[in-house]
Amino acid sequence: MAHSKARAADGKVTYPPGVKEISDKISKEEMVRRLKMVVKTFMDMDQDSEEEKELYLNLALHLASDFFLKHPDKDVRLLVACCLADIFRIYAPEAPYTSPDKLKDIFMFITRQLKGLEDTKSAQFNRYFYLLENIAWVKSYNICFELEDSNEIFTQLYRTLFQVINNGHNQKVHMHMVDLMSSIICEGDTVSQELLDTVLVNLVPAHKNLNKQAYDLAKALLKRTAQAIEPYITNSNDNDERLQVVKLLAKMFGAKDSELAAQNKPLWQCYLGRFNDIHVPIRLECVKFASHCLMNHPDLAKDLTEYLRVRSHDPEEAIRHDVIVSIVTAAKKDLSLVNDALLNFVKERTLDKRWRVRKEAMMGLASIYRKYSLQGEGGREASKQISWIKDKLLHIYYQNSIDDRLLVERVFAQYMVPHNLETTERMKCLYYLYATLDTNAVKALNEMWKCQNMLRNHVKDLLDLIKKPKSEASSKAVFAKVMVITRNLPDPGKAQDFVKKLAQVLDDDERIRDQLETLVSPSCSCKQAEVCVRDITKKLGSPKQPSNPFLEMVKFLLERIAPVHIDTESISALIKQVNKSIDGTADDEEEGVPTEEAIRAGLELLKVLSFTHPVSFHSAETFESLLGCLKMDDEKVAEAALQIFKNTGSKMEESFPHIKIVLLPVLQAKAKRGPPRQAKYAIHCINAMFSNRDTHFAQIFEPLHKGLDPANLEQLITPLTTLGHLAQLAPEQFAAPLKSLVANFIVKDLLMNDRIPGKKTTKLWVPDDEVSPETLAKIQGIKLMVRWLLGVKNNQSKSGNSTLRMLTAILHSDGDLTEQGRMGKPDMSRLRLAAACALLKLAQEPCYHEIITLEQYQLCALVINDECYQVRQCFSQKLHRGLCRLRLPLEYMAVFALCAKDPVKERRAHARQCLVKNVNIRREYLKQHAALNKLFSLLPEYVVPYTIHLLAHDPDYVKVQDIEQLKEIKEALWFVLEIIMAKNENNSHAFIRKMVENIKQTKDAQSPNDPKTNEKLYTVCDVAMHIIMSKSTTYSLESPKDPVLPSRFFTKPDKNFSNTKNYLPPEMKTFFTPGKPKSANVLGAVNKPLSSAGKQLQSKASRMETASNDDSSSNPGSPQRSKTRYKTCSACTHSSTVWISKLMLTLFILLILVPGIFLIFESM
Repeated sequence: MAHSKARAADGKVTYPPGVKEISDKISKEEMVRRLKMVVKTFMDMDQDSEEEKELYLNLALHLASDFFLKHPDKDVRLLVACCLADIFRIYAPEAPYTSPDKLKDIFMFITRQLKGLEDTKSAQFNRYFYLLENIAWVKSYNICFELEDSNEIFTQLYRTLFQVINNGHNQKVHMHMVDLMSSIICEGDTVSQELLDTVLVNLVPAHKNLNKQAYDLAKALLKRTAQAIEPYITNSNDNDERLQVVKLLAKMFGAKDSELAAQNKPLWQCYLGRFNDIHVPIRLECVKFASHCLMNHPDLAKDLTEYLRVRSHDPEEAIRHDVIVSIVTAAKKDLSLVNDALLNFVKERTLDKRWRVRKEAMMGLASIYRKYSLQGEGGREASKQISWIKDKLLHIYYQNSIDDRLLVERVFAQYMVPHNLETTERMKCLYYLYATLDTNAVKALNEMWKCQNMLRNHVKDLLDLIKKPKSEASSKAVFAKVMVITRNLPDPGKAQDFVKKLAQVLDDDERIRDQLETLVSPSCSCKQAEVCVRDITKKLGSPKQPSNPFLEMVKFLLERIAPVHIDTESISALIKQVNKSIDGTADDEEEGVPTEEAIRAGLELLKVLSFTHPVSFHSAETFESLLGCLKMDDEKVAEAALQIFKNTGSKMEESFPHIKIVLLPVLQAKAKRGPPRQAKYAIHCINAMFSNRDTHFAQIFEPLHKGLDPANLEQLITPLTTLGHLAQLAPEQFAAPLKSLVANFIVKDLLMNDRIPGKKTTKLWVPDDEVSPETLAKIQGIKLMVRWLLGVKNNQSKSGNSTLRMLTAILHSDGDLTEQGRMGKPDMSRLRLAAACALLKLAQEPCYHEIITLEQYQLCALVINDECYQVRQCFSQKLHRGLCRLRLPLEYMAVFALCAKDPVKERRAHARQCLVKNVNIRREYLKQHAALNKLFSLLPEYVVPYTIHLLAHDPDYVKVQDIEQLKEIKEALWFVLEIIMAKNENNSHAFIRKMVENIKQTKDAQSPNDPKTNEKLYTVCDVAMHIIMSKSTTYSLESPKDPVLPSRFFTKPDKNFSNTKNYLPPEMKTFFTPGKPKSANVLGAVNKPLSSAGKQLQSKASRMETASNDDSSSNPGSPQRSKTRYKTCSACTHSSTVWISKLMLTLFILLILVPGIFLIFESM
C-alpha cells in the first residue's frame, strides 16, 4: 500500500491489486477484463476511504483521458462510464477533474453511454441501469451548474433520456430518470428555454403517439418540478422566450387528443396566466389559441371565459379583434362550443371604439345568425339561443358612424334576408324576421329603408340636374346635391371628390346615366337592379387597376340605392304570405310566431314599405288582398290596410277603377261608423285617392254633423274624429258649419259640461280601455278645434286666441274645466295632456305661435313636471318629436331644462338624450344649409336665454336668495348647458357668456317694471355665468358674434344701464365645481318607447309621481297639488352621490392593489 502511495505522489497510475496497466497495448478482451476489476474496486469504495481515494486519484484522471472517452468499443466505454460515475460518487462533493472542458467531455461521454438503456434485452442492460442509478442517486450532473456549457450538457442528457425510454423499462428506470432530470431543474439557478422545449415537446399529442413512455416521463417530470418550472414559463424577462413557451404550450393544450390540462392543472393555470402577459404578441398568441381549445376541448370553455372577457377589453386593437375571431370561429363550427358569456363578449365589441373590431364583431354575429337561424343547422334550440343577434345587429343602425350604418345594411342584405334568395323564399324570410324583431330593431329597419329611399331620391335628383342645360345655377345645384350624397358615404372627405367624378361621368356617358336612372326608378325590379349594378361597375372598373378607390365608392353608393329586396313581385309574394297566415295555411307556429302577431307584423311591414316603395304596390292582386284585410275584425289589421291604401293609391282611380268602386263604400262606412283611428285613415284615403273628394267629403260631413248628440257620448268619438280630419283637410268647404260646431257644440255642450261623475280613485292614470267615454269625447273635441285651426292657418277670426284661452284654462284648472269636482283624477290627467299637446301642435304653426303669450308658453312648459308620470312621459315625447322636425320654435327646447327636477332617473335620461339629439340635428342642419340666415331660430346656443327666462319664472322659484331654490336652478341650467357646451365650436363658450352678460343689461319683457321679476332674471343669469366660468377655460375670449336676444322675452339693452352687480348670495359660490363638460353621444334610447317606471313615490315631499299610475300600489296619500308644479326628491341626488363615492373608492383600491387593471379601462 505504501508503495502505491509513493507512485500516486509522483504521478504514476496505481491500479487495484491484480490489475495490470490498462493501455492501448493490450487486446480489447484483456482491457475489458481489467476494467471490470477496476469497476469492482470503485464500486466497493465509499466516500470515507481517504487513503484509497488518494491512492487511485491518478487512475481516476487516467480513465478520463481521450483514450478511454473516445474508445471505439462500446463495452470499454460502458465500463469506463461506470467507473467515472463511481469516481464522482466517491470524490463528492469535489470531483478530481478541475478543467471545465474536461468535465464537459466526461458528462457528454456519460450521456452518450446512457443510450444503451434503449435495448432492455441486451446482456449489458444491468450495467447501463447501474450507470443511470448511480448518477441519479449522486446527482452527478449537478456539478455542471458552474460550467459555461451547462445548458448544452443538460439539454443533451434530457434528449437522450426521452429518446431511450420505452415500454420495456420498469418503474425503477422511469423513477431514476425523473430523479436525475428533476434534480437539474429544482436545484439549478435557471432553466433555459431550450431545456423547457425539450421537455414540453413530448407533451404534444403528435409526439405522444410516437412515444407514450416519453409523454409519461415528461408529465411526471412536470408534476415533480411544477413550482420550480413555473417562473421560467411565466416570469422570464426575455419576451421571445416566453412567446416560444406559450406557442409550445398552446399546441400541447389545444391539440385534439390532449389531456394535459386535466392531468397537469398547475401548468394549465400557469398558461392561462399568460393571457395577462405584458407582452402584446404573447397575449395575442393566447387569444388565437382559444379557438382551437374551444373546438377541441369544450370542457375548458369555462376556464377560458374570464380570460377572454378581460382580453375583449384589451387596449390593443389586434387582441380585441382576435378575441372575436376565436369565439366566432368556434361558434361557427358548433354553437354548443361557446357559452352565452362568450357570445356576449362579441356583442359588446359591436360598440368598440375601433372600426376594425366593430366590423369583425358584426360580421361574426351575422355569420352565426345565418348559419343557425336562417339555415337552421343547429335546430330550434340553437336558433333560440342566438335569436337576440338579429335585434342587436339592427340596433347598431342607431350609431352615428356612417360605416356602422352601411355595414348593417350590408349584413341585412347578405345574412339576415339574403337578396339572392328566390322571391317567395326571400319574402317569407323577411315576413318572419319582421314579426320577431323587438320594437327598436323594427324602428331601425324602418329607418334603414327610409334612408336608402332618401338617398335613392337624391341620386334621382342629381340625374335630373345633370340633364338640365348648363348654367351657373345648375352647377351650384349639382354641387349642393353632390355634397348631400357625399354625407351618406364612408369618409365624406375623400368621397366628395369621387362623387364629383361620378357626376362628371354621368354627364359624359349616356349609357351609364340611363342604367343609373333605371336603378333609381320606382318601377325597377330586383333582377333589373342586379343587372344595372353589374354593368355600371363593369363599365367603371379597369383590369389594369386592381385597387380602384373610385370604383369602391361607387359600389358603396350602388349598394345603398339598389332595390335588391323589394319590387312589385316581392310585394305580391309578401301579400300572399300574409294571406296564408289569414287562411291558416302558413308555417306560423313552426316559425315560432303566433298567427295574429304574424298578420299584424306583416301588415305593419307592408305599411312601412308603402312609404318607401309605393309603386311596387300597384297591382290588382295586391289591392284586392288589402281590401280583404279591411273586412277583418282585427282593428290593427284594418288600420294598417287603410294606411297602405293612403300611401299607394294615388293612381288607383285611373289604373284600377274596379278596385275604386268597391273601396269607396268601405271607406265611407269606416269614416262614419268605424273605430276612431280607422275613421281618420279612411278620410285621408279619400283625400289622397279620389279626384272629386269634396263630394265624398260632403256625403260624410252632413250626416255626421247633424247626428251629433251630447247625450250619447260613446257614439260621439268616431264622428268627432272624422269631423276633425275633414276640418283640417277641407276647412274652406265647411267653414261656416265648423265655426258654429266649435263654438256651440264642442265648447258649450261638450267641454263646459260634466255629465257623468268620474270614478273616485287615487290613481292618476288608467289604461286606455278604462277611460270614460265622456273624457274620450272631450279629447276628440279638443283635437277637432286644433285640426280646424291647423287647416285654416290664419287667425283673422281670432279663433286661435279663443282656443288658446280654452286650452290654458284646462291647464289652470288641472283638467277640471268646470271646477265642480265631478271629474276623476285619471280623466283630469288625460285632459291636461290633451290640452298641452294641443298647445304644442298650434305652436308649430307660425301664425299661432305668434299669439301664444309667454304666460301660456310657461304654463304649457310646466306640464313636463306634471304629477302624473304618463303625462310627463307623453308630453316630452310629443315635445321631442316637434323639435326634431324643426317645427317647434327653439324656446320649446328650453322646456327640457325642467326635467332636471324629475325624480325618475329614466325620465331625466330620456330628456337628456332628447336634448342631445335636438342639438345635433340643428347643428347638422346649419352645416348643410350654411347660406341660410336662420341662426336665431336654429342655433342651439340660443336656447340659453330662453332657459334663463323660463327658470326665472319657475313657480318653485319664490325666494330670490334661497340657497335650496338656487341649487335647483343651477341643476336645471347645467342640464342644458352641459350639452350645449360639450363642443366649443367657433368659440361658442364666449358667445354664451356674452349672451348672459347682455341679458343682465336688459329687463324682463314679461314684467319690465317689476323689480322682483328682474332681480330673479339677473340672479339666474349669475348662476349661469358661474357655471360657464367653472366649466370653461375659453369663456373670457372675444365672442365671435354679438348675440341678438329675443325681443318677446327681453327688452332692448339700455346703453345707459351697466349691471355689474352680483346677485348670488356668497355661500352659493361654493356649489360651482370646476370641470370640463362631458361630450354626449346620441343613443338609440331617444327613439325607444319608454315603459312606465315601476317605482314608488320617492318621498312624501315629492310632487312628481315616480311610478306608473296604473299601479294600484301608488301612494294614495299624495298631498294636494299646487298649480301643476311639484318639488323633486333630494333622496335621488344623495343616493347617487353615495353610489359614486363608493364606486370611486372601489376603483382606487383596484388601481392600487391590481397594477394590471389599467389594461381593462384603457379600451373602454
